[in-house]
Amino acid sequence: MFKQSIAFSSFSVNDLQKAKKFYSEILGLEVKDDPMGIVELHTQGNNPVMIYPKPNHEPATFTVLNFPVENIEKAVDELIAKGIVFEQYEGEIKTNEKGISTNPHGPKIAWFKDPAGNILSVLEKQ
Repeated sequence: MFKQSIAFSSFSVNDLQKAKKFYSEILGLEVKDDPMGIVELHTQGNNPVMIYPKPNHEPATFTVLNFPVENIEKAVDELIAKGIVFEQYEGEIKTNEKGISTNPHGPKIAWFKDPAGNILSVLEKQ
């Protein structure tokens, strides 16, 4: 039924202007206004991700967007320099002092939040 559909992802934020600034200026993504009052995030080789305002927004408790990178240490250092604070986890997905999880059963990955509290990640390509 949906095999030929060109799917896309979306998530909400509580302040569209803060989101636009964060995704364009901090993360360096191409951000475009959409006539429907939402914004589109453009990444290489993907359909745009839609971000829409929601007055009663509640941050996602799971990762809404993942950014594969060649070198996670370098990416994390660059984001820290821009003021990003990485999440710290214990247990199975324990993170180091920078916020990077090096679990042998998964990719090197680090989680951080956008201004609306949604969880994003950078993960090292394998």
